[in-house]
Amino acid sequence: MLNKIVLDLETQKSFEEVGGRGKNHLLKVSVCGIYEYSRDKYSIYEESELPKLGSILQAADQIIGFNNISFDSEVLQPYLNFNIFEVPHLDILEEVVKGLGRRLSLEMIAQGTLGAGKSGSGLDALVFYRNGRIEELKKYCLDDVKITRHVYEYALRNGKLLYKDLLNTKEIPLNISEPQKRIGAQQQAVLF
Repeated sequence: MLNKIVLDLETQKSFEEVGGRGKNHLLKVSVCGIYEYSRDKYSIYEESELPKLGSILQAADQIIGFNNISFDSEVLQPYLNFNIFEVPHLDILEEVVKGLGRRLSLEMIAQGTLGAGKSGSGLDALVFYRNGRIEELKKYCLDDVKITRHVYEYALRNGKLLYKDLLNTKEIPLNISEPQKRIGAQQQAVLF
């Protein structure tokens, strides 16, 4: 079975606190949630637990997310002892931009494709973290992992995603396929 991982994370800081966009590596991880296809398992990691997550990610055949290349992976990279960008990624947002020509939120795509939206916003996650409401933060993050997983699976099966544009539901054609098995990824992860 392919070792695909769906990933989403929440941050400790906002863009305003680190001097704006483009400084993602300064945002710091509050929690990071994953779904492992090979184990059919959801897991959540707090900042102190990220070294355990690193070995899991390094062994992945593909990391799947929504805006995971230019956001999640950049935030996560300072915690890892390997280059996360060497692991194949599927960024659903990048695929949406290729198919539609513009960005859409995960909320819009989830509403159109799944008929249900997110359980909150990134700003809610910051409030949860700052107020020590860690269990709510973990639940919110894992809810996003679940939505991302279901959006990905829909796109893989149907070659498209849906979104609502005012009153109409529109299609975004996508060309998503299964990744290749990475030879040696398991052995590499054992070395660290």
